[in-house]
Amino acid sequence: MSTKSVVVGTAGHIDHGKSALVLALTGTDPDRLKEEKARGITIDLGFAHAIIAGINFAFVDVPGHERFVKNMLAGAGGIDLVVLVVAADESVMPQTREHFDICRLLRVRSGLVALTKSDLAEAETLELARLEVRELVAGSFLDGAPIVPVSAKTGDGLDAFRRALVEVASHTAGRNTDGATRLPIDRVFSMKGFGTVITGTLVSGRIATDHELMLLPGERLVKVRGVQVHGERKAEAVAGHRTAVNLSGVDVGDIARGQDLVTPGAFEETRVADAVVELLPDAKPLKHGARVRFHQGTAETLGRIAIVGPLPSAAARGVPAIEPGSQAFVRLRLERPTVLTRGDRYILRAYSPAVTIAGGAIIDPRPPKTATRTETALARSRRLAIDPAADRAAVELAGATAMIDAAAAAGMPVPSLTTRAAIDPVALDARIDALVRAGAALRAGGVLVAPAIVADLKTRIVAVLAEHHRAQPLAEGVPREELRDQLFGRGHADVFARALDDLVTEKKIVVRDRVALATHRVELSPEETRARIAIERAFRQAGLKPPDAGTIAAEAGVSAAVADRVLKLLQRQKVLVRLDTLLFHDEALKRLKAEVAALKTTAGTGARIDVATFKERFGVTRKFAIPLLEYLDRERLTRRVGDSRVIL
Repeated sequence: MSTKSVVVGTAGHIDHGKSALVLALTGTDPDRLKEEKARGITIDLGFAHAIIAGINFAFVDVPGHERFVKNMLAGAGGIDLVVLVVAADESVMPQTREHFDICRLLRVRSGLVALTKSDLAEAETLELARLEVRELVAGSFLDGAPIVPVSAKTGDGLDAFRRALVEVASHTAGRNTDGATRLPIDRVFSMKGFGTVITGTLVSGRIATDHELMLLPGERLVKVRGVQVHGERKAEAVAGHRTAVNLSGVDVGDIARGQDLVTPGAFEETRVADAVVELLPDAKPLKHGARVRFHQGTAETLGRIAIVGPLPSAAARGVPAIEPGSQAFVRLRLERPTVLTRGDRYILRAYSPAVTIAGGAIIDPRPPKTATRTETALARSRRLAIDPAADRAAVELAGATAMIDAAAAAGMPVPSLTTRAAIDPVALDARIDALVRAGAALRAGGVLVAPAIVADLKTRIVAVLAEHHRAQPLAEGVPREELRDQLFGRGHADVFARALDDLVTEKKIVVRDRVALATHRVELSPEETRARIAIERAFRQAGLKPPDAGTIAAEAGVSAAVADRVLKLLQRQKVLVRLDTLLFHDEALKRLKAEVAALKTTAGTGARIDVATFKERFGVTRKFAIPLLEYLDRERLTRRVGDSRVIL
């Protein structure tokens, strides 16, 4: 049985003892940088681990100084539970609140509070700090969580803290180890004898030696040379592990924090995403078009906010804005490509001053290029909103259904169910089957489409064919591509094909060179019947010197319109064959091919024929000879060589 792995993040104000607590619990000093040692503060992420009561705890020690909050965000996105560190002698401070807000906005689901430096606080001060912490976390995920006084210096309370940590960790949900691999990169460096090494918290999937993965953004394929978990070489790392990965095929300078190491084809980069945002109560109103600092995983980039849907009350005051303490749907326009998928939690900080103002969840990482300030856009976002009470399968199916409906005639490519709707590749077929069973989608080749789209298309196909047969009773149907251009020119070809296949299965249409209703029969009027007999006889008797199509009506004794309809019918029936501007009876062409082939039998190998010989032998003028000889070339009975033709 494998050891449960839990990633623990520390959060709290500068100099409240986060690093000292991690050192006391693990024996590892997470302050690894020389500058951190010199200044006595954590600047970048620090890492340590310990096995406590059979649980493998990976600690991510994050900076507390307000200038380094962006580094804190790089670590907070991958944690399973948080330890909110509050110094008993100072109680709740500004960065305590900001770190707590970040954890709440990221929807960290569990944690506990460490009242550090308890040896420096009297009983009354300690109780006051406890009350202030309870007030801070009231109504949040930490409401009712253990608050444990502890001193890293004297060791008092460490055992009680370990017990509380194990208890909280025992209730944390495991990560998806069988899904697509995703490791947000937080460090990149080079080791002598190994080359390029990256580190991060593996949030899903697994990584093993010789795996081929992809770096995003950038779409660069790399190969795994080796894997370490907490400094020990392992055969593989699984979701929840703090992982170091030795990569081949890439230099250190080609990788940066903010990229993700992922399963190829399971994620994609984007610069536009739809999201739900929650503005903190003490933030300023967030205006439409505001420039913000966007953080997700280890990625950080600038972007702008576009509010989705009309806001009548705000519009009356000028530029629409999201009020403090409220939620809204927004479209994020990022200045750099970022790896996002549905359900990703993110944080927004103000452009200046750089303070945390909001957070939320991505609901569509690849939204359609449509207007955002409409009721339609707002309704679409509401459908895409993620219900926190629903299970994973329900969330995935709801998102996929909304996206398929929005795709309309274009259909939703099947791979987008993974990259855009965040459905695990392992579960993809099962989810598609569920969508089809629920009547939410039909599969049409490589895309999924709403059943209503196909039903409407089928109705229109039948209606157009019925009208065509009424107007042109001698026509055998409508050319397939012409029908598609007329009814579904902007739709996906696979959807059109699915509609035709369904109608064929239902025995409502037939599809050959043309599409026709199954009940359609070519029925000639008495005048058309007489014309067909006369025209067909005239062309058969004329042989290789057919009559002119323009005068055939007079010769047949019918109107020009009737003659034209009959000529087209005879061509569709392949009784007449068009060569250039001339029509020939099919029987005449067959006799010609037989006679030319016989020439080789009599003349032997190397038999040739030129224009003059052809004219004389078959009694035709140059007007007929040239198109007939070119026809024989196309039929591969002859091959032109200079001014003559070799009989093949």
